[in-house]
Amino acid sequence: MEGRSKLIRDKIGERITREEKTAATHIATPEEYKVKLKEKLQEELQEYLLSENPEELADMLEVINALAELQNLSKEDLEKIRQKKAQEKGTFKKKFILDKIEEK
Repeated sequence: MEGRSKLIRDKIGERITREEKTAATHIATPEEYKVKLKEKLQEELQEYLLSENPEELADMLEVINALAELQNLSKEDLEKIRQKKAQEKGTFKKKFILDKIEEK
């Protein structure tokens, strides 16, 4: 990973040190943290799309939880928002695909 900084999990630096390597890190500013979380979410989404590995879904949840925390939202708050949207707009369980909309 040369030339591009990225957000890492808290214990990754320790792991690199145990492998007898040196990790140059810094603590993100609040704005940098937000930007890097968004980048990480895109990274994890791409990894999931390529692999369909459930661990990538879990990684996305970790990032989503961190983004929610930045907005002072708990997991419970997110779940309430999700439930409200499900009640108002439905879920994806019926697997509907919209092909087109025609004017009457």
